[in-house]
Amino acid sequence: MKVASIISGKTVATIDPSSSIEELVEALKQHNVGALVVTREGGVIEGIISERDIVRAMPGQTNSLDKLKVRDLMSTRVFTCTSESSITELMHLMSTNRIRHVPVVDQNSKLISIVSIGDVMKIYVDELTNDRNALQGYIVGG
Repeated sequence: MKVASIISGKTVATIDPSSSIEELVEALKQHNVGALVVTREGGVIEGIISERDIVRAMPGQTNSLDKLKVRDLMSTRVFTCTSESSITELMHLMSTNRIRHVPVVDQNSKLISIVSIGDVMKIYVDELTNDRNALQGYIVGG
């Protein structure tokens, strides 16, 4: 199965690197997501920022969070995939690099979507359930 099957009709939320942490938190809440892709106009990926990045920045900085910008907390090493990547490849990428969100890009590296670990696990569990049902049907019907 390909990533294209997960992203059909799915949009991706982005944020500018100069946005405040307050704007970031509001955007995460508004879009009901755990991460945003950091881009400027033109769609070039500059980073990714998640709820985890905010929490990790808090020790020792709670008094200065209002002065920080997204660019100060974002991860600049962004792992991506394409719509033609397999779910197995995506699972390997996520588990090897211990990441929960992977932006999906086209052949020109332009952002087209994002996939979360929840999306991947749903597909994986659905496939296991279908396989189990098929085997049960074979055994009972056979």
